[in-house]
Amino acid sequence: MASNNHNFLIMLALFAITCSISLASDPNLLQDFCVRDSNSPVLVNGFACKDPKLVDANDFFFSGLNKPGNTSNVIGSKVTLVNVEKIPGLNTLGVSVARVDYEPLGLNPPHTHPRATELFTVIKGTFQVGFVTSNPENRLITKILQEGDVFAFPKGLVHFQRNIGHGKGLAISSLSSQNPGIVTIANAVFGSNPDIPADILAKAFQMDNNLVLNIQSKF
Repeated sequence: MASNNHNFLIMLALFAITCSISLASDPNLLQDFCVRDSNSPVLVNGFACKDPKLVDANDFFFSGLNKPGNTSNVIGSKVTLVNVEKIPGLNTLGVSVARVDYEPLGLNPPHTHPRATELFTVIKGTFQVGFVTSNPENRLITKILQEGDVFAFPKGLVHFQRNIGHGKGLAISSLSSQNPGIVTIANAVFGSNPDIPADILAKAFQMDNNLVLNIQSKF
């Protein structure tokens, strides 16, 4: 009897594994494209598809990435993102691109992309880049990059880029999502709406309440 129960449990486990494989979603596209239909009221994870018969070349086109972004701000950098909002044809294709312009010592401050890995390619300038591994190690992995160098930032990890050259910097970032998203750490923590209570941040960052309030006022 015990042997029969053992065999039954083995068969049940194999059946569960087989079902999990057979029910897994297809990672590949099921059609040539699914151009974003900005007029559709349908809410899906992504965007509803435009009628393929109405699709034209402009659905896959963006012009203007040759133009420098305005870096006249406190951090000295500007990201020009080309995602599914700019190119409707990127819907379901899992890719986007960004131009990032930097002043000397310009910074793209610590941030995360919740839905994308990033490949950062230096076009002009010298950059200090890095990302931090997850808890509990929180190890900083950092490197100095020169023109033509490429560096990868894993999805979801906090990372940064700073132009340490004497002239303006330029980089192109490729991202593995049509809508990678960005969470800038300082903005999210100190500039939320409404504010995170100061005593919570004071305890989390081991600092005085008044200092927290002062930092929040800057955002």
